[in-house]
Amino acid sequence: MVRHVRAVSGKLDLDFSDPSWKQNYQEDWNRRFSLPHITDIYDLKPRLTTFSLKKNRTDGSNISTDMWNGYVNKNDRALLKVIKYASPTSAGAECVDPDCSWVEHWVHRAGPRKEIYYQPGEVKAAIVTCGGLCPGLNDVIRQIVFTLEIYGVKNIVGIQFGYRGFCEKGLKEMPLSRKVVENINLAGGSFLGVSRGGAKTSEIVDNIQARRIDMLFVIGGNGSHAGANAIHEECRKRKLKVSVVAVPKTIDNDILFMDKTFGFDTAVEEAQRAINSAYIEARSAYHGIGLVKLMGRSSGFIAMQASLSSGQIDVCLIPEVSFTLDGEHGVMRHLEHLLEKKGFCVVCVAEGAGQDLLQKSNATDASGNVILSDFGVHMQQKIKKHFKDIGVPADVKYIDPTYMVRACRANASDAILCTVLGQNAVHGAFAGFSGITSGISNTHYAYLPITEVITTTKRVNPNSRMWHRCLTSTGQPDFH
Repeated sequence: MVRHVRAVSGKLDLDFSDPSWKQNYQEDWNRRFSLPHITDIYDLKPRLTTFSLKKNRTDGSNISTDMWNGYVNKNDRALLKVIKYASPTSAGAECVDPDCSWVEHWVHRAGPRKEIYYQPGEVKAAIVTCGGLCPGLNDVIRQIVFTLEIYGVKNIVGIQFGYRGFCEKGLKEMPLSRKVVENINLAGGSFLGVSRGGAKTSEIVDNIQARRIDMLFVIGGNGSHAGANAIHEECRKRKLKVSVVAVPKTIDNDILFMDKTFGFDTAVEEAQRAINSAYIEARSAYHGIGLVKLMGRSSGFIAMQASLSSGQIDVCLIPEVSFTLDGEHGVMRHLEHLLEKKGFCVVCVAEGAGQDLLQKSNATDASGNVILSDFGVHMQQKIKKHFKDIGVPADVKYIDPTYMVRACRANASDAILCTVLGQNAVHGAFAGFSGITSGISNTHYAYLPITEVITTTKRVNPNSRMWHRCLTSTGQPDFH
């Protein structure tokens, strides 16, 4: 039954009493997720691609480029969502209308095209890593360089220390080649260096023009993506033939429409070491309480997944789920119960949890992010004070592995993801796209317009099955 209600879905005001609402929604979705292309401002004819792997074939066949089936058709699409929810009350339901009608959400499939819009021998490509460190940065840099060279690009440079490297005196371009980047994936950090903030968009584009850069690959999170989109828009305004392609980098896994971002799996894996240490410390002490703070400014994915995978967490606190510390149903009372019942406990908190319980500073970092109050330290002090006040001994061990997690090398899962994302970024640039990002959506690799992925951050849905699984594992109650 169609209900006579209106709703705003994305940027479209929908009237569900209109029989054509689904068609209107689909058309709006297709418009929003169409990919900006350099032919939007330039009248260009495509040329046959120089990317082919048939030279690596060992069967001795002489298959022509036209017959090699390694290319993605420009009309290929991937389905973003595959669950048909029967009711808005289903766990984790994401519905467009009140009746949860099935609506298809298609996005562009990523990969090499048969036709390209650049002459590889004339291309100058630049790579920049922005924001904070993240496992896998070097893997992405490496694969971008490798893939550019397969296309035939000879002029590849690295911009040092984020957007700052475009205008800061003394920071020169770093020539890149397969030989230079061959083994950089064996170490953590960024071979090019990182920084937050940087120059104004107009100054960066002035610099891009002066350096005659044709392709810019931006590896970064939400803020860096917003910067990449601003550069893309300024290049279009000046009618420059420049492809700006982003690769999503955030340990927090908080970029919209993507299953995961590189560095996340490694972060969860590394968090196990901290959790295991906290568990051993807590279990070995009389009334031991292990407290681990993990990354997650506005999204608690790392804390949730680390709690699930470790199986050693008794309480998991994330930014998306409110809680109280004091009172009959507060966290402190539950910790008392755990000490009475099993003699020790382990608590995992995301850095952005409980900010409503702390005094706000309103200060921001160079990227414009609000500087959070340290909930981990607050929690440590709160637990110590609480048990002292009630006369119960408690031995609190606090572990913050943040910088250890950020600086480590990517694990196998992330290394594969980085490899594919780096390759697809280059394929997207040669296909003529700009203002896009390369990600994995519903297990498929896809291109998405940056404008859509930066509208807000992806967050844990408290009604999702994954959060319910976490609660089942920890056995924690509602803290209200």
